[in-house]
Amino acid sequence: MKAYIQLCKPGIVRMVGVTAAFSFLLASPGNQWTDWLRLVAALIGIMASAAGSAALNNVIEKDLDARMDRTRNRALPRGEISSEQALAFGICMTLGGTIWLVLTVNLLTAFLVLATAFLYVLVYTPLKTRTWLNTTIGAVPGAMPTLCGWAAASNHLDFGAWVMFAILFAWQHPHFYAIAWLYKEDYRKAGYRMLSVIDSEGTRLFVQVILFSLLLAAASIVPALAKMAGMVYLVGASLLAVYLLRASYRFVRHHTNVEARALLLSTIFYLPALLCVIIADMGFTWIRG
Repeated sequence: MKAYIQLCKPGIVRMVGVTAAFSFLLASPGNQWTDWLRLVAALIGIMASAAGSAALNNVIEKDLDARMDRTRNRALPRGEISSEQALAFGICMTLGGTIWLVLTVNLLTAFLVLATAFLYVLVYTPLKTRTWLNTTIGAVPGAMPTLCGWAAASNHLDFGAWVMFAILFAWQHPHFYAIAWLYKEDYRKAGYRMLSVIDSEGTRLFVQVILFSLLLAAASIVPALAKMAGMVYLVGASLLAVYLLRASYRFVRHHTNVEARALLLSTIFYLPALLCVIIADMGFTWIRG
């Protein structure tokens, strides 16, 4: 059981759940009990499919994972699970989550979840050994849980859904560039074409970190400017943006592993904190109303 849980990449699945919930709450400000039931149903399907996609990603990258110190102890390289078992598990989880969404939420959410799995497993994963643009390309399926959450709440995609998509799309760049910097030697050994590998001095990587951190800060305050959220959200999102920009600046200025790890931790903190801010904003609006 432990090996199968590891196969699902629980950290990524949790983040998918957080971002989908964040988007769902913004799309359903009425905050009715039936909305919370729908949110639970949506998260079950979305996170199950994400777990299945992670398992399929592990199958494709089994040999590459065996070359890296960071990943050689995963279940597949260690032989705790066979590739056939992992493949069957991944397909069942991905399709099972999709079918669950068709039956309990809506067809649009199910379609978006299936499209996310396709882009993540069959487009992004192979490109990791072919081009450094894999980070930006992979940010597309990585940001799609926001669309899934929005569609689950409203059964359509409007301006707000794409704002949420933009937030998560931008967020992934400083997050994954920090990881790429920390493990660039590992990525080099495995043959991944990460930006930190082909640009060992980091000049281009640092530009990308600052650029997307600024885009993230701008995108994060749009919900307040577009009247999707209130003043509590504006203040909280602004403070979080300053916090992340400071971490990005320190990494770019010093470009040490210590600062890269600090940036990574800042990005990990950012999204759950932003979710808490929107919940606080909804609560404040409800009290005032």
